[in-house]
Amino acid sequence: MENEVQVFFRDFMKTNQKIAKHIPETVKTFMALHEKTTQGDALDKKQKELIALGIAVATHCTSCIYLHTQAAVQAGATVKEVLETASVAVLMGGGPAFSHISEILKAFDALGVKY
Repeated sequence: MENEVQVFFRDFMKTNQKIAKHIPETVKTFMALHEKTTQGDALDKKQKELIALGIAVATHCTSCIYLHTQAAVQAGATVKEVLETASVAVLMGGGPAFSHISEILKAFDALGVKY
């Protein structure tokens, strides 16, 4: 049985395709910005995805948490690095950010990451 994060990942692209039919330039521009910004330079892709994940936790963006946990893991981030990133987000975002760390664990479960 799929958990909620697996369902999110399954449906994410379908949803974006529907959105793109209505506002194609916005989607195209955002995706280009995302690709350019997350490419390695002074910071590598893993570092940038960890930063994005920290911001997602601090701003309580559940879908962002799922996507950036996945991207950070795919870029080579360890469980320790991901959860330490979340702890810095809690420093900046307080209790509401802390309550969203559980979303990372859900994403780990959906991705098959052992913690």
